[in-house]
Amino acid sequence: MYLINGKILTMAEKDFESGYICWNNGKIKSLGDMQEFPGAKEGEEILNVSGAWVLPGLIDAHCHVGISEEKGGVVVDDCNEMTTPMTPWLRGIDGINPMDAAFHDAIAAGITSLMTGPGSSNVAGGQSVFLKTRGRCLDHMIVKAPAAMKVAFGENPKVNYGQKDVLPGSRMGIGGMLREELFKARNYLEKKEKGALEEEDFRMECWMPVLKKEIPLKAHAHRADDILTAIRIAKEFDLDMTLDHCTEGHLIAEEIVKSGFPAIVGPTLTARSKIEVKYLDFKNVGVLNRAGVKTAIMTDHPVSLIQYLPLCVGLSVKHGLDLQEGFKAMTKYPAEICGVGERVGTLEVGKDADIAVFTGNPMETFTKTLYTIIDGTIVYRGET
Repeated sequence: MYLINGKILTMAEKDFESGYICWNNGKIKSLGDMQEFPGAKEGEEILNVSGAWVLPGLIDAHCHVGISEEKGGVVVDDCNEMTTPMTPWLRGIDGINPMDAAFHDAIAAGITSLMTGPGSSNVAGGQSVFLKTRGRCLDHMIVKAPAAMKVAFGENPKVNYGQKDVLPGSRMGIGGMLREELFKARNYLEKKEKGALEEEDFRMECWMPVLKKEIPLKAHAHRADDILTAIRIAKEFDLDMTLDHCTEGHLIAEEIVKSGFPAIVGPTLTARSKIEVKYLDFKNVGVLNRAGVKTAIMTDHPVSLIQYLPLCVGLSVKHGLDLQEGFKAMTKYPAEICGVGERVGTLEVGKDADIAVFTGNPMETFTKTLYTIIDGTIVYRGET
């Protein structure tokens, strides 16, 4: 199939003011300037977008789509297992409902993939998953599972368990519990590699891809001191990590740059509902980006709605983020940060044919989604 006459922003080496994309079997086969368009063979479908803006499918790197639905209360909220503060062996895939209406909202906004999974009530909440937004069977939507291990610092685990008079009731308690868990997991791995295990431990096995740097810690951290604690512990155990929320990141940008860890910032389109988000500001992403931190923007749906991801990026651009970096903050960078950059995030030969077509810049309020394409299939057609 061919898409022609589009203003193509590839997020790679070269854009095309008027270009084409060809795909087959869900993968991009070629793309280029319309002057190089080879023409379609008989029977091949052509989608003429007549000057519309064409981007890689947008990506939300941190949300709870499918696992925390917008209405229904506890009946449809499977985001947190709040019966014990350490639940790393839980898998987000077991709590995600592909019938959640938010998946359609995402598709209608040009969002073709996302990272979803456990919330931040526990010190270690479980495994997140990266998936496509189209499907009815979750197993067919998965791009990477597990994709990250959710851990949390600050108010959430402290308040949720401290008020029950159980550990952790302080930030020290959170750090101590996580260190103890990682210490046990590291010892387990060492014994396993030496063939000294008497039997495998299901509750320890979930940490193996983290310790082997196959997936990162996905660290919920708003406040500067919590961000620095997360960095300290990750360095202590030589782990990869993403700094999720990173609300006060702009206050310690130089320290984050030195850490080498990327940031997934948001939700900023929301109220300052907790003490630890009192310095919430759309300028955050621009400050981090200019300092040299690889930064993605997220919605934390349903905290802010997933369909407002492009608006969140636009507001960040309004408050200082470079426009081109804004496009990358919802395409290329989240793909790379989530460990799936070889498949999605840019329009390049060999990558998944995940494409979003808009009437204009998707960051602008009046822009409409014309087409959303996932794995080469048109899954949404908007008003023309």
